[in-house]
Amino acid sequence: MNIGQAAKAAGVSAKMIRHYESIGLVPAVDRQASGYREYARADIHRLAFVRRARELGFSIDRIRDLLRLWSDHKRATADVRKVALTHVAELEDKAAQIQTMIKTLRTLAKSCAKGDRPH
Repeated sequence: MNIGQAAKAAGVSAKMIRHYESIGLVPAVDRQASGYREYARADIHRLAFVRRARELGFSIDRIRDLLRLWSDHKRATADVRKVALTHVAELEDKAAQIQTMIKTLRTLAKSCAKGDRPH
């Protein structure tokens, strides 16, 4: 499968595939004699995993850790769970911060004088 087909199958752009390869997040795939990249099912699966992890807010470094754990068949599932739960705690903290900002902004909006005066 070429890069365009791989991008479509994984739900990412060809540009993102090249970027992920350039930063070493995913391994660069072999090229055919014609010079085109040749993507296999495992490559598509890895790219789709990266896309989904990005959608869930994981950083590139955390995704790199998850991919390393994924390829390590001797790792404990607890290692993966720890990465996921650390991310959950960070998201919960961000959500609490956002809720505080929303509450503050609502309070400020309510305290604004009503009418057309420029106060």
